[in-house]
Amino acid sequence: MDFNFLAKVPLFRGILPQEIEAMKDCLHLFEKKYKKNDVIYYAGDSIRTLGIILSGNVSIEHDDIWGNKSILDNIGPGQVFAETYACVPEAPLMVSVIADSDCSILFIDVAHILQMCTKSCNYHSKLIRNLLIISAQKNLNLSRRIFHTSAKSIRGRLSSYLSYQATKQGSYTFLIPFNRQQLADYLSVDRSALSNEISKMQKDGILKVSKNQFTILDVKALDS
Repeated sequence: MDFNFLAKVPLFRGILPQEIEAMKDCLHLFEKKYKKNDVIYYAGDSIRTLGIILSGNVSIEHDDIWGNKSILDNIGPGQVFAETYACVPEAPLMVSVIADSDCSILFIDVAHILQMCTKSCNYHSKLIRNLLIISAQKNLNLSRRIFHTSAKSIRGRLSSYLSYQATKQGSYTFLIPFNRQQLADYLSVDRSALSNEISKMQKDGILKVSKNQFTILDVKALDS
């Protein structure tokens, strides 16, 4: 287990590698590996463990009763998932967690974070604080997605998302963490319609697109 890597993970922020190693037993850490497209958690599961991605990427997805899929998030190494449901184990998952690539996940039973261990570790208060910050950030991410999908038109939704990414990355040329299908799912639009809109925006000189790299060529037109 790479404790130097874990010390850089938001959940362990402010805790030294040797301190994490000392906490290993009381936290009951365990690691599992998954292949691309494996289901890590199914919607409807009741869980007690949160996951930390050690390598690879996972998608947080929601499927309605008609089979429509929405991607709520795509996360990579160092990021945490399922922490809210693990804190409320009686609430079944409303989403599925899918391996977006071959990945390795470190699991922690949240009860071992929220309850002080018999060794009275001095690090639990930091873990609890970090867990609260992570949960708050996730709420902001969900609010942001609602904002991106509030526009009625596909162009409006896409423009909102691309504008955010450009601002976040500090450049008019940037990479997004989604392929075309995932972006369509995230914005809750049809993939073909999204592709057509992107093609129109390229012909209009608004965007330049190469796979998941976007360049905004005309900022004013993007906002129109």
